[in-house]
Amino acid sequence: MTYRKLEQHEIEQALNQLNTETSEDWAIEDGKLSKAFIFTDFQHAFGFMTMCAIYAEKQDHHPEWFNVYNKVKIQLTTHDVLGISHKDFDLAKKMEALASSL
Repeated sequence: MTYRKLEQHEIEQALNQLNTETSEDWAIEDGKLSKAFIFTDFQHAFGFMTMCAIYAEKQDHHPEWFNVYNKVKIQLTTHDVLGISHKDFDLAKKMEALASSL
């Protein structure tokens, strides 16, 4: 599937939809789709990262993330299009599903 860089109004619309469907914690920071996930402990945070990594690799889409103990900060952008695309929102939805499974 080919993705394209979304226009600002498309990003706002997709962000509103994502937040309506999920936890309302997603935002645009530094031009990237961003969220901080908080888990009960390091084991759950690392398990989440592992599941996300396996899925992301299959999608050839790799998040920027930072982990300290039970917190995983995610930033998504589609490097191929130099901005945010639907590929980022698709991965965000999958991450939400994986986080809720823990």
